[in-house]
Amino acid sequence: MILRRASDEDRPALEALQRAAYAENEKILGATPIPLKADYAQILRDMEVWLAGPHGAPEGALALEFRDADMLIWSVATQPTARGTGVGRGLLALAEKRARDERRDTIRLYTASVYTSNIAWYARHGFAEETREPLSDRTIVNMIKKLN
Repeated sequence: MILRRASDEDRPALEALQRAAYAENEKILGATPIPLKADYAQILRDMEVWLAGPHGAPEGALALEFRDADMLIWSVATQPTARGTGVGRGLLALAEKRARDERRDTIRLYTASVYTSNIAWYARHGFAEETREPLSDRTIVNMIKKLN
């Protein structure tokens, strides 16, 4: 799998990938997923964004936010056609590597409570539910993974 840091030039492809990746989640949630509300120019400025796959047609994307005490996986997304191919696993492995590189022993992420398959997938990769946060249109499940 080819992994590379995203640049401003990748913004259109990143936005298209996010729309495709979160389209099914939008139907399940009945509301707009948080990553589809984002300003990707700002995301590319403020976060570390990685792409998996060829230039212009990425199969996956990872957005990481390094905070004082932890690293947040703000988004991990794969093209629907790439699901089940290992792209998501590869991006999670990269996230763990980047957390270790930046001396963070805690990784956090969040997802909506209605995405039960996502919650189960993250749990299979070592994440545990930390808290639930009710919002007006959804409940956010905050998940955590402690690194050794």
